[in-house]
Amino acid sequence: MRHLIAGGLVLVALAGCTAAQSGAPEPLVLVTHDSFALSEGILEQFTEQTGIPVQVQSAGDAGQLVNTLVLTKDSPLGDVVFGIDNTFASRAVQNGVLADYTSKDLTGAEDAFLLPEGQGREQLTPIDSGDVCVNVDHEWFAEHGIAEPTTLDDLVKPEYKDLFVTEAANSSSPGLAFLLATIAKYGEDGWQDYWTKLMANGTKIAAGWSDAYYVDFSGPSSEGDRPIVVSYASSPPVEVQEGDTVAPTGVLLDTCFRQTEYAGVLAGTKNQEGAQKLVDFLLSTVVQDDLPAMMYVFPVNPDATLPEPFATFAQVAEHPFEVSPADIDANRERWLTAWAAIAQP
Repeated sequence: MRHLIAGGLVLVALAGCTAAQSGAPEPLVLVTHDSFALSEGILEQFTEQTGIPVQVQSAGDAGQLVNTLVLTKDSPLGDVVFGIDNTFASRAVQNGVLADYTSKDLTGAEDAFLLPEGQGREQLTPIDSGDVCVNVDHEWFAEHGIAEPTTLDDLVKPEYKDLFVTEAANSSSPGLAFLLATIAKYGEDGWQDYWTKLMANGTKIAAGWSDAYYVDFSGPSSEGDRPIVVSYASSPPVEVQEGDTVAPTGVLLDTCFRQTEYAGVLAGTKNQEGAQKLVDFLLSTVVQDDLPAMMYVFPVNPDATLPEPFATFAQVAEHPFEVSPADIDANRERWLTAWAAIAQP
C-alpha cells in the first residue's frame, strides 16, 4: 500500500521448485495493488509449508485492482486477491468476483475490521488497517515561514494555494478515502462546494498514491514541490532517519478516514484449498509482523509485533471520519461522477 512498491509480475518460489517440474503443483497467483511488498523470503515460507509456489501479479491501485477484477471475472487473473479495501469491497462482492471464504484463523479480535453481512463479511478477510490522512512536510513549512494547515477547512485558504496534491478518487483508494472524508465532514449539501474551492485553490490530482507521494510531495523521500499530500497516518515513520527524535513529516489527525485492506479467494480458482491456505497465511504472524515495515500499515492480528520506528512515530486518529459501507455502496458511482465533474472536468 505504501512505501515499497512491487510492480509487474514476480515469481516467488523455492529454488528448483517450479511448476515446470514433473509433479510440481501449479503456482497460486496473488493479484494485488502495485504497492504490495513483503520482505524477501516471506512468500517462500508459504511454499515451504504447502509446496505451492506463489506468483504476485500487480493490477494498479486498489480502485484499478477492483475494476480489473470485475472486467475479468469470467476469466480470473488469479486465485487470491489482496488489497481490496472498505471503499471498494461492495463493488467486488456485488459483481461476483469473490468466492465465499474467510480465514479459519480469525479469532474474534479482528471483528472491528469485518465488513457487514452481505457486503463482504462472508468473502473478505481483514489483513491490515491504516488511516488515510492529509500529510505535511514540516521542513518545507519551517523553511518558508508559513504556518501548517491543521484541518480540512484550511486547505481552501489562500495561503495554501498550489500546495496540495491528492489522488484521483475514481482510480485510487486513498483518493476515494479522502473524498469520503470530505463527504462525511461537509455532508451531501456541502462537499461539492468544498471541492470546487479546493480546485480553485490549485489542488493537483494525481493518478495514484505513488505519483502523489513520490513525484509531487516535497517530503524527504520525494521529488516534488507540494508540501501537503493525502497519504497515511503511518507515513511519517518512513521518513525518519537513524537518530531522529521527531519525524520530518506529520499528519493532520482531524482529516483522516480509516481504511482496511482485505484478502479473498477469487471465484473460479482451480485450487480452492490452496487459495484458502494463502488467505490464512496472509493473516499469520509471519506476514503480519512484516506488514508495518514493508507497507506501513497496522496489522489486524493482535499477536503481531510493531517494529521501530513504526511503534514510536506512527499515529492513529482518535475520531476518523466514517461513511458506512452501505452508504458507500449506494452512492459511490453518483459521488464519483459528481467529483469527476469538479476535479477532472
